Amino acid sequence: MTQEFRYQQLEAWLLQGIEEQRWRQGERLPSIRTLCREHKLSKATVQHALQRLEVQGLVEARPKAGYFVSLQAPAVNRPVSRARIEAPRPVTVSELLQDIMRRSAAFDLLPQQSPGDLPAGIVALNRAIGRSLRRQSGQDFQYYDEPAGNVALREQLALHMARRGWPCEADALCITSGCQHALFLALMACCNRGDVVAVESPGFYGVMQIIEQLGLQVVEVPASLETGMDIDALEDVLQRWQVRACVVSPAFATPGGALMPESSRRRLLALAESYDLAVIEDDIYADTALGAVPDPLKALDRDQRVILCGSFSKSLSRDLRLGWISGARWHGRILHLKLVTQLSGSQFVQRGLAEFMADGSFTAHLRRLRTELRLRRDRLLQLLNDWPGSIRVSKPQGGLAVWVELPDGEDTLALYAKALQQQVVITPGPLFSASGQFRNCLRISFAHPWDPPREQALSRLAALCASNP
Repeated sequence: MTQEFRYQQLEAWLLQGIEEQRWRQGERLPSIRTLCREHKLSKATVQHALQRLEVQGLVEARPKAGYFVSLQAPAVNRPVSRARIEAPRPVTVSELLQDIMRRSAAFDLLPQQSPGDLPAGIVALNRAIGRSLRRQSGQDFQYYDEPAGNVALREQLALHMARRGWPCEADALCITSGCQHALFLALMACCNRGDVVAVESPGFYGVMQIIEQLGLQVVEVPASLETGMDIDALEDVLQRWQVRACVVSPAFATPGGALMPESSRRRLLALAESYDLAVIEDDIYADTALGAVPDPLKALDRDQRVILCGSFSKSLSRDLRLGWISGARWHGRILHLKLVTQLSGSQFVQRGLAEFMADGSFTAHLRRLRTELRLRRDRLLQLLNDWPGSIRVSKPQGGLAVWVELPDGEDTLALYAKALQQQVVITPGPLFSASGQFRNCLRISFAHPWDPPREQALSRLAALCASNP
């Protein structure tokens, strides 16, 4: 009996037990030690079988507790609205976005909640940064960091990316002040004023802000809430207009958590080569995967056309303003632009984060975070199932939010003011489009726990939607 057959046999036995409800949702599976003893298998074989079930979303690992049958999210009606393809245009970002950011409400219906205990990962991170600050010696405080950023942190990032399928060297990475800064550098490096940039629709409003500031034009490419940018539609756009760059989020794109399949990724890169296109990959949500973590699009890049951008803000802390960029053929220019726009980052925060990653704390934090995010997503879907009327909701396998499509005729821009009167802050759909599409849609985040106050806020929002004429 081959080793491969043995882990497949155990996987099938566990799957049958789950299907027959020998272990119900949320219940603990037998321990690895028990499975090894009862099935006469090695620890590696048992772990491999469990990991295969984890990738399928059927079981989840909980630190120091073992493997549990995953709680399955309720079925939902998926959104069906689709963006229109319109001619390239300049961008004017709504002042409403400034209001949402001023209220710290980008990922919370009920911001400024009383804080609870810090997560264990953040406690460990703070300690690592504290140790780094205490270790400064001599005249360290008198010197700037090197342009590319702390080499120890870049080495840890390179290892992290290699585990995701993209082997790279530390010299291929540059540390930035978050992902927004990385996207800004990418568009500055490969575009000139007046150039056309293709974006997903619905897509990330932060990209719209950058496009507006750089004097670029935008063309919206329809995107599925499940599979991301429509590559057929992108090809149509490329045939009609001269596009210089394409900004895309293959892994759990906001606002609905789409995951681009490999076939679409390969077609995108083929089009980039045919039309001399720079592809800017916003990879910020990949580490929030609820199952298997997808490879970056950059792993398929053979022509040095993919500029990879990411940060720790969604997977670790919004307050940790550290991101990264790998600039492909534009990397030298990006290093120069980094000097112009930021000059330098904090050496000691970078060293502390590098230590946090090197000792395994970041990996442990991600494991805990993914378990929490799955529970929060599922709870949100349950709550939305109770909403009145006919709504449609995305069911993401990663990211921090779902996309809610209300019935035709609903206006979430008008709903914004009414919700504020109820102390609820929403993120209306038109913010995710340069042309104001998706007026009957909104994004709702599950980044925070669904405690009673937030559940009550969601209930008040549901009542507002029901009362809308």
